[in-house]
Amino acid sequence: MSLPFYQKFHQHYDRSYRNKDLRTTMSQYHQEKKRSAIYTHGSAAYSSRSSAAHRQESEAFSRATSASYQQQTSLATQSALATAVSRKAASAYDYGYSHGLTDSSLMLEDYSSGLSPQTKRARKSLLSGEEKENLPSDYMVPIFSGRQKHVSGITDTEEERIKEAAAYIAQRNLLASEEGIIASKQATASKQATVSKQATVSKQATASKQATASKQATVSKQSTSTLHQEEVLEKKSRKVAIREKAEQLSLRKTLEETEAFHKKLNEDNLLHAPDFVIKPRSHTVWEKENVILHCSVSGWPEPRVTWYKNQVPINVHANPGKYVIESRYGMHTLEINACDFEDTAQYRASAMNVKGEFSAYASVVVKRYKGELDETGFHARVSTMPPSFAVTPYGYASKFEIHFDEKFDVSFGREGETMSLGCRVVITPEIKHFQPEIQWYRNGELVSPSKWVQTHWSGDRATLTFSHLNKEDEGLYTIHARMGDYYEQYSAYVFVRDADAEIEGAPASPLDVVCLEANKDYIIISWKQPAVDGGSPILGYFIDKCEVGTDSWSQCNDTPVKFARFPVTGLIEGRSYIFRVRAVNKTGIGLPSRVSEPVAALDPAEKARLKSRPSAPWTGQIIVTEEEPTEGIIPGPPTDLSVTEATRSYVVLSWKPPRQRGHEGILYFVEKCDAETENWQRVNTELPVKSPRFALFDLAEGKSYRFRVRCSNSAGVGEPSEATDVTVVGDKLDIPKAPGNVIPSRNTDTSVVVTWEESKDAKELVGYYIESSVVGSGKWEPCNNNPVKGSRFTCHGLTTGQSYIFRVRAVNAAGLSEYSQNSEAIEVKAAIGGGVSPDMWPELNDTPGGLTDSRGGMHETSQPTFKKDALLGSKLNKPSLPSSSHNLGQTEVSKVSETVQEELTPSPQTAALKGKTAPSPPCDITCLESFHDSMVLGWKQPDKTGGAEITGYYVNYREVIDGVPGRWREANIKAVSDEAYKISNLKENMVYQFQVAAMNIAGLGVPSAVSECFKCEEWTIAVPGPPHSLKYSEVRKTSLVLQWKPPVHSGRTPVTGYFVDMKEASAKEDQWRGLNEAAIKNNYLRVQGLKEGESYVFRVRAINLTGVGKPSDLAGPVVAETRPGTKEVVVSVDDDGIISLNFECDQMAPNSEFTWSKDYVSTEDSPRLEVESKGNKTKMTFKDLGTEDLGIYSCDVTNTDGIASSYLIDEEELKRLLALSQEHKFPTVPVKSELAVEILEKGQVRFWMQAEKLSGNAKVNYIFNDKEIFEGPKYKMHIDRNTGIIEMFMEKLQDEDEGTYTFQLQDGRATGHSTLVLIGDVYKKLQKEAEFQRQEWIRKQGPHFAEYLSWEVTGECNVLLKCKVANIKKETHIVWYKDEREISVDEKHDFKDGICTLLITEFSKKDAGIYEVILKDDRGKDKSRLKLVDEAFKDLMSEVCKMIALSATDLKIQSTAEGIRLYSFVTYYLEDLKVNWSHNGTAIKYSDRVKTGVTGEQIWLQINEPTPNDKGKYVMELFDGKTGHQKTVDLSGQAYDEAFAEFQRLKQAAIAEKNRARVVGGLPDVVTIQEGKALNLTCIVWGDPTPEVSWLKNERPLASDDHCNLKFEAGKTAYFTISGVSTADSGKYGLVVKNKYGSEISDFTVSVFIPEEEARIATAEAQKGSKSK
Repeated sequence: MSLPFYQKFHQHYDRSYRNKDLRTTMSQYHQEKKRSAIYTHGSAAYSSRSSAAHRQESEAFSRATSASYQQQTSLATQSALATAVSRKAASAYDYGYSHGLTDSSLMLEDYSSGLSPQTKRARKSLLSGEEKENLPSDYMVPIFSGRQKHVSGITDTEEERIKEAAAYIAQRNLLASEEGIIASKQATASKQATVSKQATVSKQATASKQATASKQATVSKQSTSTLHQEEVLEKKSRKVAIREKAEQLSLRKTLEETEAFHKKLNEDNLLHAPDFVIKPRSHTVWEKENVILHCSVSGWPEPRVTWYKNQVPINVHANPGKYVIESRYGMHTLEINACDFEDTAQYRASAMNVKGEFSAYASVVVKRYKGELDETGFHARVSTMPPSFAVTPYGYASKFEIHFDEKFDVSFGREGETMSLGCRVVITPEIKHFQPEIQWYRNGELVSPSKWVQTHWSGDRATLTFSHLNKEDEGLYTIHARMGDYYEQYSAYVFVRDADAEIEGAPASPLDVVCLEANKDYIIISWKQPAVDGGSPILGYFIDKCEVGTDSWSQCNDTPVKFARFPVTGLIEGRSYIFRVRAVNKTGIGLPSRVSEPVAALDPAEKARLKSRPSAPWTGQIIVTEEEPTEGIIPGPPTDLSVTEATRSYVVLSWKPPRQRGHEGILYFVEKCDAETENWQRVNTELPVKSPRFALFDLAEGKSYRFRVRCSNSAGVGEPSEATDVTVVGDKLDIPKAPGNVIPSRNTDTSVVVTWEESKDAKELVGYYIESSVVGSGKWEPCNNNPVKGSRFTCHGLTTGQSYIFRVRAVNAAGLSEYSQNSEAIEVKAAIGGGVSPDMWPELNDTPGGLTDSRGGMHETSQPTFKKDALLGSKLNKPSLPSSSHNLGQTEVSKVSETVQEELTPSPQTAALKGKTAPSPPCDITCLESFHDSMVLGWKQPDKTGGAEITGYYVNYREVIDGVPGRWREANIKAVSDEAYKISNLKENMVYQFQVAAMNIAGLGVPSAVSECFKCEEWTIAVPGPPHSLKYSEVRKTSLVLQWKPPVHSGRTPVTGYFVDMKEASAKEDQWRGLNEAAIKNNYLRVQGLKEGESYVFRVRAINLTGVGKPSDLAGPVVAETRPGTKEVVVSVDDDGIISLNFECDQMAPNSEFTWSKDYVSTEDSPRLEVESKGNKTKMTFKDLGTEDLGIYSCDVTNTDGIASSYLIDEEELKRLLALSQEHKFPTVPVKSELAVEILEKGQVRFWMQAEKLSGNAKVNYIFNDKEIFEGPKYKMHIDRNTGIIEMFMEKLQDEDEGTYTFQLQDGRATGHSTLVLIGDVYKKLQKEAEFQRQEWIRKQGPHFAEYLSWEVTGECNVLLKCKVANIKKETHIVWYKDEREISVDEKHDFKDGICTLLITEFSKKDAGIYEVILKDDRGKDKSRLKLVDEAFKDLMSEVCKMIALSATDLKIQSTAEGIRLYSFVTYYLEDLKVNWSHNGTAIKYSDRVKTGVTGEQIWLQINEPTPNDKGKYVMELFDGKTGHQKTVDLSGQAYDEAFAEFQRLKQAAIAEKNRARVVGGLPDVVTIQEGKALNLTCIVWGDPTPEVSWLKNERPLASDDHCNLKFEAGKTAYFTISGVSTADSGKYGLVVKNKYGSEISDFTVSVFIPEEEARIATAEAQKGSKSK
């Protein structure tokens, strides 16, 4: 281990004292250093050695040494005293070391380890009082522990100073020479042991006296031995005595120097932190000038000063000659040479030493000088100077070109999402430190930052961020960038879609919920209807209210209201509320709208009066007090009573208060009567009306009423007013008519411009909703969710190339109109030129719409400018702090010029501070409290903080004597951080005026306007004073507890309650919000609903019967966070049922204590509680917890940074704790699962239950029907103590096993049981299930069916019977049966996949029956049956028919000679498949001309002799018994024409074929006749007309003659006659018939034979045959 820094530089001192004994001690210290982090015996008492104890011991030692020097003759006595001290010290040291204490807690505290900012206190010593008196004083030997404490931020030079301060005493030669010490090592060791042990004794403040005494005895012997050796040495050597005398002289000299050193220290002899005696001052200089910052710092050790520029250390060597830093005689300077704009910054002087760091700030502003300005030209250009420029660094305003890059496009978002619009702003030329003025507009209205939207400018990019999109945010957004006289703007539309509905089909949320009118009795709320109704009409709306400061929403109306306005009643006067609206249809209630802005239930006149009167910031709660009543006067009747609004749901009356009313407040009673009667009825009998307006409900719709009003006060009820005219209850506002003439026009590839004619005679029109639909889809989508006004809108987000139609509907408070007629379809694509022409739509440039609009350029100053244009003129007249000079002249003009420039353009200092500017003036200065010589002033925070946090305020005041104001004086030198300040030392009864200026990091802002005059006088206030001593505790990430004490001054009457207000620390003063609706009587409040990481401030106001007092001082700011290591109060119940609250704290200070309280009132000496604290733990025990102990119990730890925790015991918690206590007194075994039964695979029965946990000693008794059962052949028991599962198994259930089963548990003291009743049907069902599972297990031992037989219809319309088998082997056979007859299967089954199938083709009725399949082998058999009869067969046939119908081909057209045939082919046809034909949606009636049929697989419809009436759409429907399947063909147009032409052709061909000439019959093919015989042939001929007949012989015409007679008679019969044939008549003959449709030839052959020749031929053939044999 290396030596500490102070030992490195003082080696002579270290060697002098590091003798053998000390080196041994240090060696032990180094060995024990690693184990010194944890102490086991009260280490805190040893580790906090105080410097006060050191001083006490040093002074005692010094006094003893001085006395010894004056009485040199008693040197031996002095040695004896040193020996005694050494003995005591050694005893204390050994005691601490034996108890595990390290040297760092026993040795003297050195300066290096004692530089703690905490003030040290003296600790008790282990020595007695008598022994302390004998101790030497005023001197101590510094023994360094060998550890080095790291001090951050200390440089090498500073470290050297610390070394000198830490080892100041070691810098002197405490001894005469080093040789003398070496010569008397033993004497020196003895002295060192004496002082070392003395220091050890002072450290041992809590050691036991008995242990000390035992250690002292041992060490005393060692010390006596050492002294004896020393005395022996003295007798032998005179040199030793002389050396000791020299040491005494040296010690005295050292003590004198030490005393002189202590006198130079501060009064408490402690190091102290740096402090600035003189702080650096801010400067404003011209360019090229030098500036010097001075400061003076005090502190010990001498602080080191470091200079920073914008929080960056200044490096002198990095900029040679630029900066000069000097430190002389306590004065520190920073000189900046040749200043330029880059030197404009905030400079910080940081002083640091070992006690801490302290900083002081100063700003340097460098201005550029451009010569004198022309006064005439300056004033002449007042009206034309731009708001962002007066005089630029380049003279007067130049020409700027503004461009937008990376522009935002049309954007689409959804409710609840975040969105950011942004673009980069490029300005040419670029001027350093000058920024453009960026503004955002929505639909032409300026967008102001709020909780919904934030703006940001980064120097070159402007962004607009929506933290939570709402439909109210939809619109045309425009960014407007202005630089001098030039500006540019760019626009794009933002669409916000509805959030997903929580209930499908519910309507979307309404939007734009606003307050139209407010008074004491009701608030009228209006909203806009949503564009999406969820698919069914909106039935109405529900209105919800929530009081500001709470999270509780309540519904205002029981039945939905359709009218988009509604008066909300039942409000508390003076309270503020927010509202939301939900739409409802038949499906359900939609999401709520965005909440409205807060509105107070006050009359407008009262609200105006409160706004005009200076008061505390608005908190959302106002208590209105009436004037004290005087002598009562009955009020007169109200006047000007009228019906201002009437709907079907309510009627609103308005009137003027009576002139005769007295000095007290009046109330009103409203009366009504039917129009035909005079029977007046009072409407508000229970709640009188406080304001001159009232809303009446529960009126019959369509009925006529009259109304009147009476006034009342404490004197009585006045006469009624004149009655109103007859009013018919109903909506006076009609729903607008539908818009007309919707025309879409092309715009871009994704947008279309839609125009329409506005609704006629529409009243109070809110706007229009536009919807689009893809042609043919039938689905409509909204194009906008925020109604747009005008008659044009650009619909974005469309699909390129898709055709759309559009429709529009109008909306007002009465509801939504009918939809307009659908527009013509339009294809989405870019128009020629890329958009809508300005010539076509000239009004586009003026009306906000959905179009993306980018335009701008150079604009002349004659165009409209902003209000800042007049700033130059108004600035001269603005009130300012008094100046020492009253002459304006040229200098004043320059000042004014600079002021205007600083106001209109960012200064160089502002640019250096990243766009931050000085804050605007505070406002609303008021006197909060007045005394005879002082006044408490209050004001509101500036509206604009300049982009930085307000760091303080400066107050000026002046006297006003006889209306003449005096000289301004400063009320405070140091800025005050609060918005209130007490100005003291004022004159009683003197009138004063005040001004307040705010300051931030950028500088001091413009002072406020002069306040009104306030008189300094003692107030006698009737309301209570402010509560005080606010403190917060139990700070968590979402909550904290705020406590306070009652006001000192309670007012005229006692305090009745308190109101607590809260706001974010960075929020403005007008953002205070009340946390409690009604006044609370407690002096504490738990604040819930905080946002983690947010900083908050709180205040409290007291109330009595007179009113609400002034708010207290602020508590906070406090950050809502749960600090690391935070622990909570824990409730526990021990085994005896004793309930206690426990808390532990690991961050306690040595003197911290635990304090318990109930409802934040101390519980000390409470007879019902007992508190026990030990170490860092505390426990509060309830002796007998009951209802009187209900409340909040909190535990605070004193002397800590607000460490606290609490625990609430309410009625439910009380019940839970008492039940838990009872359970601990009489514990039960927690059961995770009650006793249950289940059937296992083999039919075994398992009874089981599960406990939460079981120990190893847990026991279970098994009870059946009140008798214990034990493990044996029938019952098997098992306990798994790890899982807590207890089981009992039975092989099978028999009849005698019916009854009640109980498991009884015993686990230590805890008991438990669970019972299961198995009787009657429950037991029979269980027994049946067990038997079934048993049989199933037996079945599965052989071949069996894993899946039983089922059917499936294939794609070919066949039926497939299949089953899945298991446990199969090669010898297993499968046999199929139908109706108990075996079915032969062609293929052999393969069981590889375990599937067996049977395919039935062309399934029909004949296939109905009962199918069975059997598996069998030597292990057994299993069977499965499938019944395909009755309903099962019908279902199968229906599926088959369905597949057949699905197989049908598309209908085709075929022409025939008879007509036109429509046909389709199916896989095959069944009679169960019903075929129906329809023509143009009408069923066809079949006849001889139109008929249908089936031919094979063809299903056809025959239309004979078609006519034009047969044209149209034909549908063939195939009905499978459940569903119809259609095929369609269009027999019209070209299809019909072509089919009809083909039919005509085929028909003519058929006619021709029918009437063609032909030979019907009669002629043989061959005629063989004997010569000489007569040949007569007759044939029938057909043809229409009658054919012509001719004959041929050997293809030559044959004419009729006497030999061959040819005849044709009656046009039908042809005769062929040869009277005597001869061989010459042999040949080929032909009959030719012919008419106009065709001809035909019928051939025959005539063969004539001679008999002799025939005989010869026969004989020859016979002979030829015999030869062949």
